[in-house]
Amino acid sequence: MLERGGHAVDAAVAVALCLGVVSQMSSGIGGGGFMVVRSSSELGAVAIDMRETAPGAASQNMYENNAEAKYEGALAMGVPGELAGLHIAWSKFGRLPWSSLFDPAIKLAKQGFKVTPYLGANIAKQSDKIINDLGLRQVYAPNGTLLQSGDTCYNVELGNTLHAIAEQGPQAFYNGRIGERLIKDVKKSGGILTMDDLRNYKATVSDAVSVKVMGYEILGMPPPSSGTLALSLILNILEGYGNGDGGEGALGLHRLIESMKHMFAVRMNLGDPLFENIDTTVSDMLSRSFAKRIRERIFDNTTFPPEYYMQRWSQIIDHGTSHFCVVDSDRNAVSMTSTVNYVFGGGVMSPSTGIVLNNEMDDFSIPTDVTPDKLPPAPTNFIKPNKRPLSSMTPIVILKDNQLAGVIGGSGGLDIIPAVVQVFINHFILGMEPLAAIQSARVYHRLIPNVVSYENWTVVDGEHIELSEKRKELLREKGHELKAKAGGAICQLVVQNLTNAVDFSGRKLRNNNVLCGVLTAVSDPRKGGWPAAV
Repeated sequence: MLERGGHAVDAAVAVALCLGVVSQMSSGIGGGGFMVVRSSSELGAVAIDMRETAPGAASQNMYENNAEAKYEGALAMGVPGELAGLHIAWSKFGRLPWSSLFDPAIKLAKQGFKVTPYLGANIAKQSDKIINDLGLRQVYAPNGTLLQSGDTCYNVELGNTLHAIAEQGPQAFYNGRIGERLIKDVKKSGGILTMDDLRNYKATVSDAVSVKVMGYEILGMPPPSSGTLALSLILNILEGYGNGDGGEGALGLHRLIESMKHMFAVRMNLGDPLFENIDTTVSDMLSRSFAKRIRERIFDNTTFPPEYYMQRWSQIIDHGTSHFCVVDSDRNAVSMTSTVNYVFGGGVMSPSTGIVLNNEMDDFSIPTDVTPDKLPPAPTNFIKPNKRPLSSMTPIVILKDNQLAGVIGGSGGLDIIPAVVQVFINHFILGMEPLAAIQSARVYHRLIPNVVSYENWTVVDGEHIELSEKRKELLREKGHELKAKAGGAICQLVVQNLTNAVDFSGRKLRNNNVLCGVLTAVSDPRKGGWPAAV
């Protein structure tokens, strides 16, 4: 799409649609997401919220007698928003015809694609879910045999669905034959989604949240995404240590972990701002003075039990996603995270459309939640019709002196925020090369249980990633309990080096006062993705 002269958004729409075919386990038009777009010709950026909403017939007590239905089956489905969001982004920024953006995805769905090692591993892990559902079985276990890495996968019905939406626009989905077929399949599987839910869905466009910290401006999503606010709180805490020491070495890692624990205690006060008054929490998470008060509660020689961090509500453990970053020759930038929540969503594929149903209702809190932390569920995240659930997604665009410096995002549920923070610190603060910033072993914390999870796994490309023994020992000396984790979030990164951006005359390369430096793109080896450039 970039070779054809498309905007970064054109490429992003095409990529999102392709991912919804080849990585249907974690994204697709049956789900939703968040997109940050920074146009090089304008100040600031826009945040496009295509998060799923609760159906009109939903209620906060709807899972009271059937807790599993919150995450398993068609009753777990929220109203899909991805198509609406992609169309809004294209309407505002796109240069290429809408239908042309669907061509690659349609080809992949109808002519087939090779199952990647990562997808193959997840097909094997989800074998029961696939075999027990007609739609999933016909795509991922044709003839009764599960597909494996290297096999060719077809989803002809999804290809037909995409073709109809390419020709007729999103109304084919939200108010047409595709939507009608989807709703019929959803109801047959026990869901409550209606055509009115599809017709009434609206993706929203707002100014991106701007966070100025550590010499950079970070542009990201407002709530119900908690990612940018969480990033702001953690980085403001660390910046107060001065000289970049907040994120450096074993002591920096301890401070980062403590900052994450405080952040997780605060973030569950957030919710959908169209339904809940979260102004105070938003203000606090963006506030340097609030960060200072938290920093004064962090001690360099010890950690504390969970109650020290004053967490009031149980965490919502959200799940897998897909993320990608796009930068074009004009330095327009897109950071987009999409999701169907669990692997293959609720474990149901609409047989007539080839669409995997999300199970995003599981990202809401409910009054009867029983969680390992034994804390009450968060009222600001209770289910209401048309409400969006809280999310950890963290798509961001980074500026330096109003010039594009980078684009980051991640997939992996609750682990996204810690991962994106660590990649940002690694490259932009500690000066690691982009690949090293991505590959570097990460740590995670969820406050309860009071355990630092450190990476120790061999990823799909054969690379072994593990926190060093020295850092593990220094963390133990400060009282942290450690546990190895063969998993974590998957991050994508694009950076622009403006240091030597000169043309043949020795002048700075500029395009309408936009600096054009060398772009470096890195895809996380943990999932087997790769960067592409033209």
